[in-house]
Amino acid sequence: MKIAIVGLGLIGGSLAKAIKKNTQHSVYAIDTDKETIRSAIEQEAIDEEITADELKMCDLTIICLYPEGIVEFVRENAGKFKKGSIVIDSCGVKTAVTYPCENILEDYGVRFLGCHPMAGREFSGFDYSVDNLFDKASFIITQTPNTKTQLVATVGNLAYEIGFRKVVVSTPEEHDRIIAFTSQLAHIVSSAYVKSPSLTKQSGFSAGSFKDLTRVAKLNEDMWTSLFLLNKDPLVDEISHIIDRLTEYKNAIETENADELKELLKNGRELKELSNNMSLER
Repeated sequence: MKIAIVGLGLIGGSLAKAIKKNTQHSVYAIDTDKETIRSAIEQEAIDEEITADELKMCDLTIICLYPEGIVEFVRENAGKFKKGSIVIDSCGVKTAVTYPCENILEDYGVRFLGCHPMAGREFSGFDYSVDNLFDKASFIITQTPNTKTQLVATVGNLAYEIGFRKVVVSTPEEHDRIIAFTSQLAHIVSSAYVKSPSLTKQSGFSAGSFKDLTRVAKLNEDMWTSLFLLNKDPLVDEISHIIDRLTEYKNAIETENADELKELLKNGRELKELSNNMSLER
């Protein structure tokens, strides 16, 4: 299979390296940064650079851009993809990307599938891409009423080839609701947490819990601003929910209500244990 990757950042670069490491597929790339292209060729992450006009030779195109950039790229190059080929993306919101791209490409006989590889690092750019980023990770495929079963199977099999441990099939709407909790809220909480005046005094007083809670505060603000705003309603719901829960803890501590505080902590522990058990069962 001939695979094109548009955008050789952390995810695009890691996908290129994983495909070259774990499969026999050919990998081509489009990127505006010529130094990145040069580095990718030197590291044998890609076979060669191509232009948008050469997408017609590729069986699969993976677009690894910001959400708005994905839709724009598809709109501008819709007639350049190989008829009958597959186009997928890798961004963290699906409703705002999947439906527009699917509608645009349908008229050209090209199949679009919204996807989301569940892996990342607190760094960005090709320089931080690695060939094992997706080992044991989940690969989410979102299907719409127009999605063919064979399309899901084809992309899912490729994900397993690349090294993903699990393929999860969802809808764009369900993906966005859940990702607001599992990913986006975590980044907002981490970013808010480090704004405490106590941050400058933490040296020597912090251990694993501090490191865990602050890790994703080191983020790409351009990308995450786009993701947050494109998933506004589910994310606002999650923020409102955590504010309500934090208020319960705050009130119990302020009023020195030990029984209420103990019950809140117990409930949180039990929910975490239940979550762990569900993960093990899967």
